[in-house]
Amino acid sequence: MTESNEQQSKVASFFGYEKYGTDTKTEVIAGITTFLTMSYIIVVNPVILSAAISIDGYSDGEVFQMIAIATILAAVVGTAVMAFYANRPFGLAPGMGLNAYFAFTVVITLGVPWQTALAAVFVEGLIFMAMSSVGARRYIIEFFPKPVKFAVGAGIGLFLLLLGLIEMNVAAAHDSTLVTLGSVASDPVAILSLVGLAFTLILYSRDVTGSIIIGILTTAVAGWGLTISGVVNDGLLTPGSVPEPHYDITPLFGAFLQGFQNIEPVTFMIVVFTFFFVDFFDTAGTLIGVSQFGGFLDDDGNLPEMEKPLMADAIATTFGAIVGTTTVTTYVESSTGIEEGGRTGMTALVVSLLFLLSLVAIPIVAAIPTYASYLALVVVGLIMLEGITEVNWEQSDWLIPGGLTMVMMPLTASIANGIAAGIISYPIIKAAQGDHQDIHTAQWVLAGAFILYFYVTSGGVMG
Repeated sequence: MTESNEQQSKVASFFGYEKYGTDTKTEVIAGITTFLTMSYIIVVNPVILSAAISIDGYSDGEVFQMIAIATILAAVVGTAVMAFYANRPFGLAPGMGLNAYFAFTVVITLGVPWQTALAAVFVEGLIFMAMSSVGARRYIIEFFPKPVKFAVGAGIGLFLLLLGLIEMNVAAAHDSTLVTLGSVASDPVAILSLVGLAFTLILYSRDVTGSIIIGILTTAVAGWGLTISGVVNDGLLTPGSVPEPHYDITPLFGAFLQGFQNIEPVTFMIVVFTFFFVDFFDTAGTLIGVSQFGGFLDDDGNLPEMEKPLMADAIATTFGAIVGTTTVTTYVESSTGIEEGGRTGMTALVVSLLFLLSLVAIPIVAAIPTYASYLALVVVGLIMLEGITEVNWEQSDWLIPGGLTMVMMPLTASIANGIAAGIISYPIIKAAQGDHQDIHTAQWVLAGAFILYFYVTSGGVMG
């Protein structure tokens, strides 16, 4: 055996290629796919957080790049832990939704200093690490009602579909109906996105390997070409000036320590509680939904050794707070890599390495238009709807919790809200049917905790 073959054999053995029926080529393609669909966070997270974070003596552009670097570092560390410790093909990065809550609610609305908000994220991460080390997070998640577990995948699929169509300008806001069909006949983004989507779906239907990557890159190149050639000059990628690189994140690194000074205990605990609750159930929902899609769940709807990916999530959140970014979580976009065949930690390792490489090429990564990346979410969203068949629609104790779990995710733009609707409704429906013995005490506790969460976050305490 040559040295190269021996190294390949060690890699295959470490990640368990034979067990999952995969190979390095498939895992690399899957990793690239996941990275491309996640890479928008490198730009989006700094856009959101820079609205709340300002550092004396540094320009807005420099702060933006600091946050972008912190975002990348958190993704690199979290996804690497996922690769080597959990051996799962999941990518991690600062979570959408939680970053907006951090910036616009905690810092801007409540007036909490951004350093203190980072301290709350750090505390949340430590709590998660402690819970994950003793298996408490897994224990709680395994008490999710079965209808909720098996409906999560399809719910995430609907959520991805909506996100993708909005970013592609195919779905648009409407005053009366909230959402309507966009200007698909005149909007350059919508037209190019639909053409790119059609091209990608054709490739996928013909079982072309890497169809999602090909679709993303082809759509992006077409957008660049149309803009640079002057065929269109509105709505597509407009090349602009690139700021001078700024790689010093010293003012951001460790800033959370300042947040422990002069904190207001009640407000601080409410912020920690909200970060904790949303991250806990967003991560749980994503893990279950993406794992269901990848065929990782057992017959009871549980993910074997779930405490490992949960620990990766906890470590990433704690590290992210240290370097200066918000809660890190497992990304639903991981399903795009799984669709391309990713089954092991090698997929996650490729994602981690690509995030690391993006440190020296942030402008190039950012040059991929979001509408091109988001067409992948539409494709995967359609595929994930196959989870609908896992729900027993003929029984009301499956129909109601499962249906609410699915529809509440896209309608409220929150994975956690969908899970909440399912978890709250399940014991109520079972009790109404007289099946008290089928309801575990933990399921009542989970339902009560979600009701408390909604009371706190909707203004019952903070309002």
